[in-house]
Amino acid sequence: MTRLLEISGLRAGYRGVTVVRDLDLTVDTGEVVALLGANGAGKSTTLLTVSGLAEQQGGTLAFAGGDLSPLHAAARTRAGIGHVTEDRSLFTKLTVRENLRLGGRGDLSELDNVLALFPALEPLMGRQTGSLSGGEQQMLTLARALMPRPRLLLVDELSLGLAPLIVSSLLEKLRQLANSGIGVLMVEQHVDQALRVADRVMVMARGRVSFKGAAGELRGQRDRLVAAYLGAEGATP
Repeated sequence: MTRLLEISGLRAGYRGVTVVRDLDLTVDTGEVVALLGANGAGKSTTLLTVSGLAEQQGGTLAFAGGDLSPLHAAARTRAGIGHVTEDRSLFTKLTVRENLRLGGRGDLSELDNVLALFPALEPLMGRQTGSLSGGEQQMLTLARALMPRPRLLLVDELSLGLAPLIVSSLLEKLRQLANSGIGVLMVEQHVDQALRVADRVMVMARGRVSFKGAAGELRGQRDRLVAAYLGAEGATP
């Protein structure tokens, strides 16, 4: 595997207020890394900082061996970083096809590959996005992020507001993407679902990593994860 993302000593936040403190994190090609933790722990801020939408206050961000810090958000997208935000950010009055075209910056050359991964979108291509179900909209959000062929995918709360079966299906798509060589850094509240598809887990509490480990070793260790969520476990094994 090749190192895609390397974060060292990251401090980040908004308008001078620090939310993330001294974060070290890596993501390799073909790997799913899950960021877990309670609301306000700094998970979403971490993703937003990587994609250039939150303020980097210190530390280093490297992507594919190059320094991300000087690049604005659009340049990071062009470099190969895709971001599925918590609010989906779809254009609800546009059709599914139009949203996908925007994701590809006018280029639909990746459309066949995206529809092969999400065949349920094909009959919806002419539908107005606002008329789709929550699961269909989240599927479209993920599909749109894949249109520019990212090497690293940041995914924030893919499961938000969705039924467990739909969540399971969408997270399995992330696993398939990682198996194809994309690196995935995801924020997820459904711990059991995240452990099922992730390779590694990092739990954040109050802006810092309180616990980390291999996902396979943590399945069934809910008490340990709950302690980490609460920041009760200060050391990382």
